[in-house]
Amino acid sequence: MSTPTAPYPHLLEPLSLGRLTLRNRVVMGSMHTGLEDSALNLPKLGAYFAERARGGVGLIITGGYSPNKRGWLKPLASDMTSRLQAMRHREVTGAVHAEGGAIAMQVLHAGRYGYHPFSVSASSKKSPITPFRPSALSTKGVDQTVSDFARAVALAEKAGYDAVEIMGSEGYLVNQFLAARTNDRTDAWGGTAEKRMRFPVEIVRRTRELVGGDFPIVYRISLLDLVEDGQTWEEVVELAHLLEDAGVTVLNTGIGWHEARVPTIITQVPRNAWVDHTARLKAEVSVPVCASNRINTPEAAEEILASGKADLVSMARPLLADAHFVNKAAEGRADEINTCIACNQACLDHVFKNRSASCLVNPRACHETTLVLRPTRVKKSVAVVGAGPAGLAAAVSAAERGLAVTLFEKSDDIGGQFKLAMQVPGKEDFRDTLRYYRRRLEVLGVDVRLGTEATEALLSSYDDVVVATGVTPRIPSIPGVDHPRVLRYDEVLSGAVVPGRQVAVIGAGGIGVDMSVWLTHDPGETPDEWMAHWGVGDPSLHRGGLTEPKPRAPQREVTLVQRKATPIGIGLGKTSGWAHRAVLKQSEVRQIRGASYDLIEPTASGDRVRLHLTVDGVPEVVEVDHVVLCAGQESVRDLVAPGRTVIGGADVAAELDAKRAIKQGTEVAAAL
Repeated sequence: MSTPTAPYPHLLEPLSLGRLTLRNRVVMGSMHTGLEDSALNLPKLGAYFAERARGGVGLIITGGYSPNKRGWLKPLASDMTSRLQAMRHREVTGAVHAEGGAIAMQVLHAGRYGYHPFSVSASSKKSPITPFRPSALSTKGVDQTVSDFARAVALAEKAGYDAVEIMGSEGYLVNQFLAARTNDRTDAWGGTAEKRMRFPVEIVRRTRELVGGDFPIVYRISLLDLVEDGQTWEEVVELAHLLEDAGVTVLNTGIGWHEARVPTIITQVPRNAWVDHTARLKAEVSVPVCASNRINTPEAAEEILASGKADLVSMARPLLADAHFVNKAAEGRADEINTCIACNQACLDHVFKNRSASCLVNPRACHETTLVLRPTRVKKSVAVVGAGPAGLAAAVSAAERGLAVTLFEKSDDIGGQFKLAMQVPGKEDFRDTLRYYRRRLEVLGVDVRLGTEATEALLSSYDDVVVATGVTPRIPSIPGVDHPRVLRYDEVLSGAVVPGRQVAVIGAGGIGVDMSVWLTHDPGETPDEWMAHWGVGDPSLHRGGLTEPKPRAPQREVTLVQRKATPIGIGLGKTSGWAHRAVLKQSEVRQIRGASYDLIEPTASGDRVRLHLTVDGVPEVVEVDHVVLCAGQESVRDLVAPGRTVIGGADVAAELDAKRAIKQGTEVAAAL
C-alpha cells in the first residue's frame, strides 16, 4: 500500500542551520510592528510571535533593533544595547520556544532613514524620505558602529534568540555604505566598491568572533537597489562571496530601497516577481538562500523550492494575515488560508504613521491579547445582514466563537464591494479573501442564504442582529446626470456596461483612481511588461537594476476630475499611494482638480456627451463617450433599528474602507 504524498514536501522539509534545525522552510520575514519600541509591549510582542510559532512557522524574524541609539528608526525606538534589555527579551523568546518555534532578532541601523536629528550615515547626504540630514560617521565612528552590531548580536544570543539577521538591504545604513549613491568617503570605508563592502563584511566577521561558529547569522542582502548609483550585479555577487567567507549562515534577499520609485511589495507588483533574481544569486553561493517579496501562497513557495530557486521562502505579511498559514498547508487545508492581499493599509501604512501595525484581512494581528474570540458561554442565534467584508468578518468570527449564525445576502454571491475591487488591475488577490470567507463559512456551518433579502419578519426570531448592508453609489446633483451615457462605477466594474474610447471620471478618491487604472490598463500585461514599464532591468547590464522605463500604451483616453483643489490621490495609502499616482501618469490620465460640475449634455449626434466644468473660474468642456461616476457612496440603512448593531458601509459610507469594515465585524463578533 503506497503512502500518501505529504502536501508541499519541499516547503515542509526541515533544514539545519548551524546548531539550529528548522522544522520547515518557511521564514516569517522581519516587519516592524511598533510593539518593539517599548518594553511595556513585550508581553504583546511575545503573544504575537507565539501565535505564529503555534501556527507552524519555521523561523520568525523580529522587527529591527538598532545596535546603538544613533541608529534608531525614530526617537526612543527599539534597540539592543544592554544586558537588561536582553534579559527582558526572554519573555519573547520564551513564548516562541514554548510553542516549538525558533526566532531570530534583526539588527537594523536606520542610518539616514532615522527619523530624528541625530542620525548618521556613510556621508551627510540627506534621504529624500526623511526631513533630517545625517552626520557623516568619522572613521572611528564607523569602527565603533561595527562593534556595536556585533555586541547587539551577542546580546540577542543571551536573550535566547536562536539566530540573528543583519539588515543589509532596503537602503538602511549597511546598504548606504555599499552604494556610491550614499557613500562618498575617501577613507578605508569608501572610495572603491571593495572598500564600501568592508563595512558589512567586518560586521559579520566580528559578530562571528563573538558568538562562535555554530550560531546562525542571516544577512539580508540587497539584490536590486533600484536607485541610481546603486550596486552592480557583480558587486552583489562579490559581496555575497565575502560574506560567506566571513561566516554568514544564510543569505536572505531584499529588493529595492525605501526611496526607490519602483514598487516592490504592494498589490500591483506581480506575484513572485523577484524570485528569478534570488535563483541567480543561489547559483553563485554555497550557503542557503531565502526568497522574499510578493510570495503569498504555499503553492508558490513549494514551486520556488522544488525548482531549486531558493532554499527557504520568506513570507512576512502572509503571516500577519494568517498566523496558522503553515499548519493549514501541512494539514491539506490551504483553501482555508487567509491570504495576504499586499494592500499595506494596516501594516506598513500604520507603522509609517507611528501607529501599531495590524492587518486589513486579520485585525487580530498584533492585537492577540486585546481582540480575542473567546468561546461563547451563552448559546445565541445571530443574524448578519449583508455579505460584504464587514458582514463576512462578523459572521465568520461569531461562528468561530460557537454562535449560531445566519448570513443573509440579497444578491446571488458573497463579497459586496470586494467583488468590484478585485476587478481592478493589481487587486486580483482580493479574490483570495472571498475564497477564504466562502470556505470558512462552509467549514463553520454558517447558514448562508444567498438571494434572500432580509425582512423584519425574518429577523424577528434572532437574539442579535448585525446590519452590514453596505453602500450604494452616490449620484451627484449634476444637471444631465441621468443621461444613458453617464455610468456608475459598479456598472462598469461588474461588466454590465463597457465604456467607449474616451471617458471622463467624476471623483478622484480611491475609487476614481482605481477606475482610471481599470479604464487605461491592458488586461494582457505580462510580468515582464510590468517590469519594463517601471524601468526594472537586468542588474548585470544596469547598475542597481534600474533602466529607462518603457512607456505604457493606455487602452483609453481618460480625464479624471475632482472638486477638491488638493493633489489627486493625496489621500491614498502612505506607502502605496505614490505608486498608484505614478500609474496614472504612466497611463497619461489627464487630471483636473478644483472643478465644479455644471452640466452633462448630449452632443448633437447623441452618441457622446459633454461634461461642462468650471476650473479656477474658467469654463471648460470635456467631450467623451461616457462619464463614469465615482463620487462616493451612501449607506444602505433600511434595516437599522434600536438594539441592532450597524457596521461597515451601513455605519459610515467611507471610501470602501475594508480595513475598518473587517475590524468592526471582528470586534462586534467578539463582543456578542
